[in-house]
Amino acid sequence: MLFKQPARTLLRVTLWFIVAVALLLSGPLLTLAFGPVSFGNDWRTASHRSSGMAPDPATTSEAVVQVYASRAFGWRGAFAVHTWLSVKPEGAGHYTRYEVIGWNLRGGRSVVSVSDLRAPDAEWYGAEPRLVRELRGADAEAVIAGLPRAVASYPYPDAYSAWPGPNSNTFLAHLGRQIPELRLNLPSTAIGKDYLPDGHLYARTPSGTGIQVSLFGILGVTAGGDEGFELNVLGLVTGIDLRHPALKLPGIGRVPADP
Repeated sequence: MLFKQPARTLLRVTLWFIVAVALLLSGPLLTLAFGPVSFGNDWRTASHRSSGMAPDPATTSEAVVQVYASRAFGWRGAFAVHTWLSVKPEGAGHYTRYEVIGWNLRGGRSVVSVSDLRAPDAEWYGAEPRLVRELRGADAEAVIAGLPRAVASYPYPDAYSAWPGPNSNTFLAHLGRQIPELRLNLPSTAIGKDYLPDGHLYARTPSGTGIQVSLFGILGVTAGGDEGFELNVLGLVTGIDLRHPALKLPGIGRVPADP
C-alpha cells in the first residue's frame, strides 16, 4: 500500500502529459492532413514568384514597409511559418528584403539576408504569403530609419535552429522589439518568436504592447494588447485574442483566420 499511491500519482501525471502532448500535436497533424502543406515540391524547383501584394514601385512613390509570413517548406509547414520584412523608401525603384536564411551558414555567410534579388512578396517555396503588417508614408520611413541599427544588433548572425530558435521568426521579433514604430504582432505559428536573446527570461513583446516570459523559447507566457494571451509549450502556442476575437491553436494559427 505504501507504494501504490505514488505509483498512481505518477501514472496519472503521465497520462495527463500524454493527453496534453496529443492535444498540442493535433493542430499540426490536422494541418498536415488538410492544410496548405505540400510534400510534392522539390526545393530546387519550388516557386518564388511574386504574389502581387506589394505596391508597384513604378506607381507608388511613398515609403512602404510590409511584413509577410508563409508556411515553412515541407513538413515544417505543419508547425510553423517563415517571416520576413520588405521595405521601399520614398521614391525608391525597388524593395529590399530583410530575413534570416539558415542555409547561408553552409557557405560561411551570416544568416541575416538583406537583398533585393527576390520579390518582396514572393511565395516561399511555393507557399502563398500572408501580409502580417503594412506601414506607408511617414510611419514607414520611421521604421526604415531604424533598420540599420536593429539589424546590426541582432545577436545571432552566425547561428540558426529551426526549433526552438534562433531562426527567421526570432529575427523578426528582434526587429519588432528594437523598432517600436513597427508595432509588430507576429503569428502564433511563428515558432522562434519567443526565443529571447542572450538567455533573457523576459522581454517586451514584439508589438511593444505587453510582456512575455520565456525559457529558451520552449516554455513561456505572453500577454499584450496586440498579442492577447499566449501559452507556449515546446514552441507550440495556444492562446486567445480578445481585441480581435479569435483562438490561437498550434499549427493552425488564428481561428477564425484574419480576413
